[in-house]
Amino acid sequence: MIETLVQRKATSKRFKRWLLKGLTRETEGPHKGGSAHPTHAWWKVMCLTGVDYFSTLGYQPGIAFLAAGVLSPIATLILVMLTLFGALPIYSRVAAESPHGEGSIAMLERLFSRWKGKLFVLVLLGFVATDFIITITLSAADATAHILENPFTPQFLEHRVLLTLALIAILGAIFLKGFREAIGLAVLLVGVYLAVNVIVVARGLYEVLAHPEVFPRWRHALLAHPQTHGNPLLMLGLAFILFPKLALGLSGFETGVAVMPLVKGDPGDVEERPLGRIRNTRKLLRTAALIMSVMLIASSLTTTLLIPAEEFETGGKANGRALAYLAHLFFGDAFGTLYDISTIAILWFAGASAMAGLLNIVPRYLPRYGMAPNWARATRPLVLVYTAVAFAVTIIFEADVDAQGGAYATGVLVLMTSAAIAVFVSSRRRRERARTIAFLCITLVFIYTTVVNVIERPEGIKIASFFIVTIIFTSFMSRALRTTELRVERVELDDLARQFIEEVSRGRNEIRIVANRRDRGDVREYAQKEREKRADNHIPTRDPIIFFEVTPGDASEFSGVLRVKGVKVDGYRVLRTESPAVPNAIAAFLLYLRDTTGKVPHVYFGWSEGNPLAYLFKYVAFGEGDTAPVTHEVLRQAEPNPERRPVVHVGG
Repeated sequence: MIETLVQRKATSKRFKRWLLKGLTRETEGPHKGGSAHPTHAWWKVMCLTGVDYFSTLGYQPGIAFLAAGVLSPIATLILVMLTLFGALPIYSRVAAESPHGEGSIAMLERLFSRWKGKLFVLVLLGFVATDFIITITLSAADATAHILENPFTPQFLEHRVLLTLALIAILGAIFLKGFREAIGLAVLLVGVYLAVNVIVVARGLYEVLAHPEVFPRWRHALLAHPQTHGNPLLMLGLAFILFPKLALGLSGFETGVAVMPLVKGDPGDVEERPLGRIRNTRKLLRTAALIMSVMLIASSLTTTLLIPAEEFETGGKANGRALAYLAHLFFGDAFGTLYDISTIAILWFAGASAMAGLLNIVPRYLPRYGMAPNWARATRPLVLVYTAVAFAVTIIFEADVDAQGGAYATGVLVLMTSAAIAVFVSSRRRRERARTIAFLCITLVFIYTTVVNVIERPEGIKIASFFIVTIIFTSFMSRALRTTELRVERVELDDLARQFIEEVSRGRNEIRIVANRRDRGDVREYAQKEREKRADNHIPTRDPIIFFEVTPGDASEFSGVLRVKGVKVDGYRVLRTESPAVPNAIAAFLLYLRDTTGKVPHVYFGWSEGNPLAYLFKYVAFGEGDTAPVTHEVLRQAEPNPERRPVVHVGG
């Protein structure tokens, strides 16, 4: 029996070590501590983000035709222009200004201070969750749809929800194994998928050239369009109005910068400004955008000219799979099935880029804000959490691609619009006049696209709102539960403060600290406070005391370095510091004294009068309140042994 218990404990410890492998404690900002994962060549990381970006070829031509009809190639051209001259310049700038995977969120975070900034980031993280989680679930559901539509699929697989859940579970298992496996598989899938698409598109272009009648037929359809009446300017205007429906073709840029820590830079890169990583990430973004632009225009042109319009409608063979239709038409079911398999594989693995983005971006904010447990810095627990959320979303929406499309587009467009705003503000602050005007124009286009999408597909903003509310609620609950943690990374003393500690710790005297809320800061204040504390707590006159004063800092910050400054006020020793949470700072300083002097210090407080609930709220929101009991609780949690725990006295 005893041996069984020992084995269970050992197994539990091994599992915990495996689960929390790679747990890091980042300090002083989101980028310190370096990357928690091995880095890779930029083109390999491009494949990881490309499984999402390139996979849209599976459904984008069909979406484009349903949205714009015969104007589809023109609307797609506008989308490509926005990609090359809008999204690409924006995210190249984002990569330069947030090269550690924070994305445009870090740029916008700097515009707001204290709680406003934290709340703004939480809202943006809600859209990140909408974009990335829906990417996982929608892509897996779309892969399932392709499986079910293939003529060779056996009947026992025809259960949409279960099959989608299985695909998500396999994706999660790969990330539990590690990033190296995920990137290696992404390279293989992207290589095969792009190869079969090039073959299909090349054959399509050949068929267009071999049958010269298709161009006149398309031209006739354009001239007969009821809304444009053959007017080229009206065609462009209508295509511009319709192109927001094609916005899913812009997905992939946000994940491109979110996974920047995985991109290998130069050997001489400095962590604060890794120029090699920035340059290689820009190569990644530029190459992906160029590949996708060529493929989007070519695929839209060939599918519009070669596929009958009725086949794009619901129930048609080209609905949601236009290039797959051409693959079966041109090369038969054998090659068509190979195309389907590659499409299924990349759609399923499109969630990998979203998972990688979540694993890189979320731990850079929520744990630092105290709004997530410390285990949220480790990869494997987060993979389990994200997989569970993806399971729930899949079950709720019954693995329906169309039902999730609005939320996906909303998440993508809001993040791209926020990035455009961030870059516009950045260029304006740097007084770059020409770039400011250009980025303003791009920002207005993205705002227009986002507004149109929200109006036409309001279910997207509803789903995003659910994610936002959930993240805000759970974040503040976590913050409240973690408020009594020590919350100080280290203590730093100046020379005079260190001298004070050495003086009072000599001999057999106890170390006595008087917590003081500074008023006038003059000799009369300290003389009166010393008389009160010695009388109320029977402190021997031979024992020297030190006054310790904590000025409340930015209460929205969760932790930081405690820098203590020594001050002499007519012979009285005073230590002063600033901290987001007063009780936690006092507790951390007392433990520091114990560890450096070998003596258990005593701290003295006065009674606080007032409503305890009001004090509790004041502590959680502003970092101060009924200081004495909270200090005692922080010490109790940090040091379970009462004999080694600093002693808290309350009187007066």
